[in-house]
Order: sequence, then C-alpha cells, then structure tokens
Amino acid sequence: MSTPTVAQVTAALAEVNDPEIKRPITDLNMVDSVTIDEGGGVAVTVLLTVAGCPLKDTITRDVTEAVGKVPGVTGVDLTLGVMTPEQRSGLKEVLSGGRAQREIPFAQPGSLTKVFAIASGKGGVGKSSVTVNLAMAMAAQGLKVGIVDADIYGHSVPAMLGVADSRPTQVDDLIMPVPTASGVSVISIGMLKPRRDQVVAWRGPMLDRALVQMLADVYWGDLDVLLLDLPPGTGDVAISLGQHLPNAEVVVVTTPQEAAAEVAERAGTMASMMHQRVVGVVENMSWLPCPHCPPEDDHRLEVFGSGGGERVARTLSERFDYDVPVIARVPLDLALREGGDVGKPIVSADPDAPAARELTRAAQTLAGRGRGLVGMQLGLTPSARF
Repeated sequence: MSTPTVAQVTAALAEVNDPEIKRPITDLNMVDSVTIDEGGGVAVTVLLTVAGCPLKDTITRDVTEAVGKVPGVTGVDLTLGVMTPEQRSGLKEVLSGGRAQREIPFAQPGSLTKVFAIASGKGGVGKSSVTVNLAMAMAAQGLKVGIVDADIYGHSVPAMLGVADSRPTQVDDLIMPVPTASGVSVISIGMLKPRRDQVVAWRGPMLDRALVQMLADVYWGDLDVLLLDLPPGTGDVAISLGQHLPNAEVVVVTTPQEAAAEVAERAGTMASMMHQRVVGVVENMSWLPCPHCPPEDDHRLEVFGSGGGERVARTLSERFDYDVPVIARVPLDLALREGGDVGKPIVSADPDAPAARELTRAAQTLAGRGRGLVGMQLGLTPSARF
C-alpha cells in the first residue's frame, strides 16, 4: 500500500466544516500543519478560534474520521492549537469579506436570503413556538436556516431549541451563532447576558443597538432563510426592524378569540406602515381534538372560540389591497408545549402530529415564496433625458 500524500490529506480536510462557521477548515486557515511518516501515520495540527471552543470534540471527531478514510493512512494524531490574535484578525477578514463593520448583510441588494419576521399583537399566543417549529421544518427540507430571537425581554427561543445554556464563540468582535443538532443556527440576547437569570431592562436606543448587533455583528454565512421572533405588539423593535430590514416579510400569529385577533391586526398594520409585506396569518391554539372521541370522528373543541385567524386575514387583505392568507391553523397539542419545554420541537419530535403537519405546511408555503423585492434598493441610477 502506497503512503498517502499531503495533497490527499489536505483534500480530505477540505471536506471538514467548522461546526459553527459551517465552512471548510482549510478555507478558514485552521489547518496549521500536516506531516506524514513512512508508515502512513498522519499528524495534523488544527487551530481553534478560541481556547474554550465549545465544539472542539466535534472538530476532533470529524477531522479524525476524514483523514482516516484516506487510502494508506494507518493512524491519525490530531493536535488542537489556538489561533493567535493576528490569525483571528485574518479569519475575521475572511468571514466579513472586507465589508464595513455593522453592515447588515440581509439588507443588501444582492442578498438571496428570505427574511421572515414572526409577529403578534399580544403575548401568550405561541409566537415563539411557531417560529422555532417553522425553522425546524424548513431545515428538514434541506434549507440553511437561522433564527434571531429579537424578543429582547421575553427571549425563549434558545430553551425551545435545547441550547439555553450555550454561549456563542466570538472572533474578535465577530460573533458566531450557536448551532443546533437540527442545523438551525440561533442568536439571542439571552446568550449574550452574563447570567441566564439576569433581567434585561433597556429602552429604545439600546433595543435598536441589540437588534443591529444580532444582525450585523453575527456571522450568519449563506442562509436560505432567516426568521426573526419579534416581541409582541408594535413597539421599538418592530419599528427598528422596519428601518433596518425593510425587505423582511411578516407572518402574524394570533389565536381564535376576538381579543387576540384585534391586536394581531395592529401588528400587521405596523408592518405595512414600515413598508413590509404581510405574507400570512397563523392561527395558533385553533382547536382541541376531543379527548373522548375516536380520531376518525374529527370532533373538535373550539376552546378559544373560532374565526380569529380568518378575521385577521380578511381585515389585512382589505386594508392592504392584496391577499393575506391563513397559512396554518395549529391545534392545541400537549406535545407542542412539552416539546418547547424540553428543547424538542414537535415538528421533529412527532412530525405526524396534527400540529406538526400544520406547521410543516406553513413552512413549505413560506419556503416556496420567491425572494420579495419590497424594500430592496435595486442599484438603479436615473439618467438624464435626451
């Protein structure tokens, strides 16, 4: 058996992605050295971005597995080092592409990422659960998905994804979103606090700064879809989002009762005032399968009344003069609540449940939309008439 070459080992390492940045470690200059002895033993040194890299075990496993598959390799000796400040600065330059700091990539004319803001008029309607499950369903379709937990005061998305105690890696002042087992990446103000139980008590300018930081100072990579879990109501964050991401499309979450529907209409109207398009309504807690009837009877208990989603969709359609459809009617499901509590969203934990099927259908509807031009600067320059 012939001895493997450095070129073969390097080619194998090019198939290994950094689990946070999701790009080949060779492109990120993380491979410091490769040596091969006469017996086919390979020694590799890989440089971590920071000493306490939370996913170093994943890198160790992936590198060892990839190099071990090269013909002629008899053993792999992996050493993990740490980048110098100069090397981290070089990595930041690679990731930012030389762009100016605090530039929001999703607001640029060339961005191909679909941005959906999940909004509600009031709290308690399950907006965060809807956001997380939509993201999981889109990731299951093979899309690269990110979530910004923009509900600054009520951040709950990390816990619902099972990463509540995770902290993002930072390369100088560039932040890596936290990856999850599903492939969805997430950033939340809860991950940036010194302690999980610390209270956030910020006013307008600080809220705007936090939103910009999560959009501009985080390396998201090439996402297909970005979801933003907005705080309920029509406050500072909704206004800031309209200013910084006018191209974002909005999904309004409501429950069937009149009180929720009325305020949900206001959330949709706020989006339109910020020149964003409302692309659908999700009616959550729509009905409860009767616990006393066999499933084939399809007997439904309308615990919170009925018609709220249709009312919101109808009102917004008339108000905006374009169709705003109801894209899902999600039933009450104990597993939906339990999944959020333990970090196992229902669309992955029980994909055949009625709630999971509705949320998956909504995700397919949104993912199938073309990239909207609303709010985009097309880079056209007016010319003089002759």
